[in-house]
Amino acid sequence: MISARDMTPAELAALLHFHAEAGVEWLVEDEPVDRIAEFAEQRAAREVRAPAAIAMAQATTVQTSPGRTRPEAPPPPRPASPSALPAIPDEHAITEARFAAESARSLAELKTAVEAFGGCNLKTSARSTIFAAGDPSSRIMVIGPMPSADDDREGIAFSGRAGLLLDRMLGAIGLKREAILITTVIPWRPPGDRAPSVPEAAICRPFIERQVELAEPKAVLLFGNFTARFFFGETGTIHALRGQWRDIACGNHAVPAIATLHPQELLTAPASKALAWRDLQAFAAHLAKG
Repeated sequence: MISARDMTPAELAALLHFHAEAGVEWLVEDEPVDRIAEFAEQRAAREVRAPAAIAMAQATTVQTSPGRTRPEAPPPPRPASPSALPAIPDEHAITEARFAAESARSLAELKTAVEAFGGCNLKTSARSTIFAAGDPSSRIMVIGPMPSADDDREGIAFSGRAGLLLDRMLGAIGLKREAILITTVIPWRPPGDRAPSVPEAAICRPFIERQVELAEPKAVLLFGNFTARFFFGETGTIHALRGQWRDIACGNHAVPAIATLHPQELLTAPASKALAWRDLQAFAAHLAKG
């Protein structure tokens, strides 16, 4: 078996990226460990020590008042292991994200702020930071949920097979990827493509809302279950939330938005393409009104 000590920095970095994309957050020892036998030994040792510990506690009690005793104070807790994973950022990280987003006066400044932000633990396992790309002057915006493995690898939203299908969907209503603005709610791919946690989504909210506010789109097309719930503030499925125009408020900017199924969902359930086509037609009709 190849040891990490025998690998070059480039090979080690590639291996770590592979583990991150697979959703691995903990590494195991170089040699196998029989945890069942280890647990049995620890339990047996505790059973042997228990009578002695009880006797010692009784012998070391101190008198506090007539007829009442109090055991000596327990030893202080051990400090946390330095190898433990950091906790998910809290309200302080959300405040920092909001300040960084509000301080940006352009999409370029906001992109720099997002790339420099270190308060979200998703960034530690992601290869790329996904930010709005395309032409903001079109005032047409497409927003997906979180980056996929293809997005993280390529550094742009809607890559791979789902991206090719998105290009065809946009082309069907006369739009091109490079002529509109495309982004994702979450800038960093979660390990193993899991859903972002509530704190992670809260930390990322100021950044995506500021993107919408600075771009000032006249209409937004939302893709996927997570994206629709995020902006509409509801818990229904995409089938319940799709096809309905709603205003979403981002800072001082309110914009009409409609949700539809994500291209990846259509790849796994082609029968739903008819529903997505209706939503795309509704989006195109809204754009035609100016």
